[in-house]
Amino acid sequence: MRALVVAVSTRAAAGVYADRTGPVIVEALAGLGFHVDGPTVVPDGPEIESILSSAVHDDYDVVVTTGGTGLSPTDVTPEHTRAIVRRDVPGLAEAIRFAGLNAGIPTAALSRGIAGTAGNTLIVNLPGSPGGVKDGLAVLAPVLVHAVEQLRGGGDHGVTS
Repeated sequence: MRALVVAVSTRAAAGVYADRTGPVIVEALAGLGFHVDGPTVVPDGPEIESILSSAVHDDYDVVVTTGGTGLSPTDVTPEHTRAIVRRDVPGLAEAIRFAGLNAGIPTAALSRGIAGTAGNTLIVNLPGSPGGVKDGLAVLAPVLVHAVEQLRGGGDHGVTS
């Protein structure tokens, strides 16, 4: 299984400060058995769409982004993700927001991150905060491998006989 981690931050891409959330995601996905590339750091803007499109073309199983999901005028990760995604997986995005709210972080409700598939690639937007990434990874860890199996046409779909 292959994964790509993309950190979206204009300031981190410019070298103003180091990305702190991408490496956390890389470590978590590697712990789930993924071969992980990244984190690739890109600025807020059209480069997001370009890297996601390339990842789908390169047949990554999973792409996890961090950052750019808030309300500021430069937070455009969901819009650029939406341009690539063909099928929504709203339960993941909702569960990630709920995990933050359940952890007592009221601002988790402001995250506009989405999740969906394009081709055989699952794309998930996580917030850019360390706490938001932690909450998102707690949601993804138990379901991500199963999601990849389903995208590949296999896996138990919870049907019993």
